Amino acid sequence: MLKSGPILAIAILLGPVLCGLLATLLPAFGYLPVLGQSDFSLEFFNQLFQQPAIFQSTLLSLTTGLGTTFIALGVVIAFVSGWYGTRSFARLQHLISPLLSVPHAAAAFGLAFLIAPSGFLMRLISPWATGSSRPPDVLILQDQMGLAMVAGLIAKEIPFLLLVTLAALPQTQANQSRYVTQTLGYGATTGFILTTWPLVYRQIRLAVFAVIAYAASVVDVAVILGPSRPSTLSVRLAQWMSDPDISLRFMASAGALLQLATVIAAIVIWMFLEKVFTRLRNRIALQGMRFSKDRVLKLASFSTLTLFVVLVFAGLFVLALWSVAGLWTFPDTLPQNLSLRNWTRTYPTILSPLSTTLITGFCATAIAIILSLACLEREARAGRKNGNNALLLIYLPLIVPQVSFVFGLQVFFLWLGLDASWVALVFVHLIFVLPYVFLSLSDPWRAWDKRYQFMAFGLGASSNRVFWKVRLPMLLKPVLVAAAVGFAVSIGQYLPTILIGAGRLPTITTEAVALASGGNRRIVGVYAFLQMVLPFLAFALAAAIPALLFKNRKGMRAAP
Repeated sequence: MLKSGPILAIAILLGPVLCGLLATLLPAFGYLPVLGQSDFSLEFFNQLFQQPAIFQSTLLSLTTGLGTTFIALGVVIAFVSGWYGTRSFARLQHLISPLLSVPHAAAAFGLAFLIAPSGFLMRLISPWATGSSRPPDVLILQDQMGLAMVAGLIAKEIPFLLLVTLAALPQTQANQSRYVTQTLGYGATTGFILTTWPLVYRQIRLAVFAVIAYAASVVDVAVILGPSRPSTLSVRLAQWMSDPDISLRFMASAGALLQLATVIAAIVIWMFLEKVFTRLRNRIALQGMRFSKDRVLKLASFSTLTLFVVLVFAGLFVLALWSVAGLWTFPDTLPQNLSLRNWTRTYPTILSPLSTTLITGFCATAIAIILSLACLEREARAGRKNGNNALLLIYLPLIVPQVSFVFGLQVFFLWLGLDASWVALVFVHLIFVLPYVFLSLSDPWRAWDKRYQFMAFGLGASSNRVFWKVRLPMLLKPVLVAAAVGFAVSIGQYLPTILIGAGRLPTITTEAVALASGGNRRIVGVYAFLQMVLPFLAFALAAAIPALLFKNRKGMRAAP
């Protein structure tokens, strides 16, 4: 397994993306013999560009990707630079960490139930502050500029960017740099940006690109919070790909290439902004600007981060409330009664998507854990770490837009006769689960104290015995946490599930998004709340299992 594991991991990360892009590229130019087209042409690009408001949809996707990343990363930079090493930072960090497990769709539903004209926030201030007993006629959700969608994405990307930043900080000597810059009279933010941030950003750059790609091509959040006239490019592509009229598949393939070009353009613009920021930073350094009075910026960053955290938690609370709500008319702050009737009504229909969600998530996560352990153990025995090329390979499925290659995979599986099969569904989930599992597990695995290994070797143990009896038990908690992360990623997969599953293998996420347009908040609350609870249960098990297994071994409980 140590020999074949890295090869399999590379094949899973690289092969589907390349095959999917090829299977998307050929139909875009009119070549798909299965559907009776074998002549190359630009006809379908002409059809694409003649679609109403197609350029507006493309521009919306572009600005969403850049705006979400710029604001989320800016908040993280300001917060980390001003509060790193303080008690407030540690407390907020522990509060933010669980949000990483919340699927994007669940967070979007929570925000929608919170800020809608008839949402919980409006109920809190009505009628005593608004003077109205009816919801205001204001377009808050699905606004034309996509502000609600951007807010939902920012609330989810801040925890991700913060955690990857915290993982990079220990390798930068941030505390020592802060002491030096403060001694020289620099403000906390300025000193951090001039000394520490370039080292941090070098390590998280690919993660930032992944955020750009995801925000510019997201489907489920755009369906829930994004505009509908016109929708984002990714939503329109998903509709064309799922349309019974198979002739739209060719135009959808052309649109998938346009989506890929949009993400590439967003990344190129971001790289240009990197150069602009670098020149500005160098100018500030050369001119000796210290900006020592940055208290307002520190308070603003802390308040903004806290606001997004509170919004997500409040939204999840409202989801839970709607799932057990009885009669709840506007402007009542709380429902008149609570009951489990909503759960009993959905119980017969929820079992099938729930079983699909659990089976797919468990299988994809188990395979990802096995492959990640094989790769990391092979790396440890060989005495070398992954280089930049390997890191780029890990991020490849996250940087390339899903809609640009998953549709090609659908065509590929159709050709193999594996369409709408469990094998295909688990495989496509594995493509996205494996990078997160590997990235979650790599740092604890590499940081393990090798002196335990040398002691075991001294007692005559083999490398395999050290792995099974020493290293793996000591790192059981990080392994289980990585498994919980992978399971949460699998639960949140929407577009790969509806395309590869072809509607015959629904999950909790696909059913929740499908119900979004129905207007029944109680049923949506049940599905979205369940979507939120499943990852939390996985993380709870990841914390409880080591505590139970090693309750009599203090050293094992203290293992990272």
